[in-house]
Amino acid sequence: MSNLNLESSTFRISALIRIPLFILYIALTLPLPFLSEVTAAPVSPGVLWGAIGIGFIILYGALSERVIVDNEGIKVNYPGWIPPLFRKGWTLSWSDIKALKPRTTGQGGLVYYFLSDSGEGYLLPMRIAGFARLVKIVEVKTGIDTTDIRPLSQPWMYLALFVCTILLLFADILIIWTAKQSGF
Repeated sequence: MSNLNLESSTFRISALIRIPLFILYIALTLPLPFLSEVTAAPVSPGVLWGAIGIGFIILYGALSERVIVDNEGIKVNYPGWIPPLFRKGWTLSWSDIKALKPRTTGQGGLVYYFLSDSGEGYLLPMRIAGFARLVKIVEVKTGIDTTDIRPLSQPWMYLALFVCTILLLFADILIIWTAKQSGF
């Protein structure tokens, strides 16, 4: 292991991932209260707005994962306002990391797990901003070759999701506007 002196660094989920997912959530849920109103659905628009708000808070919490690295090790955690029941954070010291093993996902992608002295696996966070820097820190601190490790998803995939989501959002706005104008 290198004696790289590392100040604590925090990595968060990339904005390229967070923003499209927030906009997709809005695009999928925004029409519901309006549709409830114009169709006289049994669920009131107020209840739907409340549920949408709660869902947004849950999504925000899920996308608030933080990866913290320092001279001692690596830690994955969530802000304190997220109940411990829903957080699955972990901490691993650099000396406890024995290997970084690839595993294939159900969709054919490749993820990596840190293997500890005890044989437990800890998922390497791959959707963070600064992933290449994190991987370099892992290599320096553990001595494990990380040359072949790449992010799970390429940026173009999230850009495509972003474009499609914006189109969906515009369609939602047009439909809501049309329904309001025609007095459905």
